Order: sequence, then structure tokens, then C-alpha cells
Amino acid sequence: MGKSKKSKQQSANTNERTIAENRKARHEYLVLDSLECGIVLVGSEVKSLRNGTVALSEAYGKVRNGEVWLINCDIPEYVEANRFNHKPKRERKLLLHRREIQRFAMRAYEKGLTLVPLKMYFKEGKAKVLLGLCKGKQEFDKRAAQKKAESDRGLRLAMMRRQK
Repeated sequence: MGKSKKSKQQSANTNERTIAENRKARHEYLVLDSLECGIVLVGSEVKSLRNGTVALSEAYGKVRNGEVWLINCDIPEYVEANRFNHKPKRERKLLLHRREIQRFAMRAYEKGLTLVPLKMYFKEGKAKVLLGLCKGKQEFDKRAAQKKAESDRGLRLAMMRRQK
């Protein structure tokens, strides 16, 4: 018997565990390109991420002195860390190769685009951030996208009813 679609996806990503996803970003921005980056964390931040508590909704990326930084990402304090805890909204350095910074991040800086974290996850035990090169959507773009999604949903339901 064949595997279902969901189990195929799970077997393909066995070494990847999602911590948080920024669903609001896909609604607010048009994602032109995306890139996986590492992130510099301290021990209590990693423990807090393993608990699955992080807020990406207000976070963004910024290029400063040839380095990319994740700003305004809220990783709450890890309760058991006591005095060795971290600041919840501190700026965190993103790890990219020099040529990736030039190709990806500088393009955002020059064209007035925004670097938005789309997803944070563990891959092979290391914390990663999927950073998107995004352009802000206008209100009419959001309405058009919503209308298209509703019509697609209606078509899918009609096809499912017809198959039965």
C-alpha cells in the first residue's frame, strides 16, 4: 500500500523540528526569496526554544557592518536558568556566508525590501532561521489573495463532492 502524503513529508524531514512559524508574514508580505541561516544563541535560549516558546511576529533582519542581525525576536527567559538567563529581546547574529550576505541581504538594503524571519526550526540539532526577502503588500493585494484562496477552496470542495 502507498504512503499518505503527510507521512512522506514527515519521513523526508525527520531531522527537522519546527519551533515557530511566522504565518502573519506570508499575509503581510510578498516573499521574493528565502534563505536558511544559522543563529548565534546562548544556552538558556536554546533550552527555551526546545520548550517551543518564541515570538517571530515582530522580528526582522537588519544588515549592520557587513553582518546580518535578527532584531526584536522574543525568546522568553528559561525559568530554570536563574542568574545565567538571557535578555528576551536581545539582538542575535545570523550566520551567513559572505557571498550570501552580499547576494541576499544587500539586495534588501539597496531596493528597500525587508528581511523577515518566516520560520525557526531545529535541523540536525542546530537552530536555524528561514529568512525571507520580502516586499510589503498593499491592502488590495491582500484582498485579492484572500479572494483567490476562497475560490480555490470552493473548487477543491466541489471536486471532492464530485469524486464521491
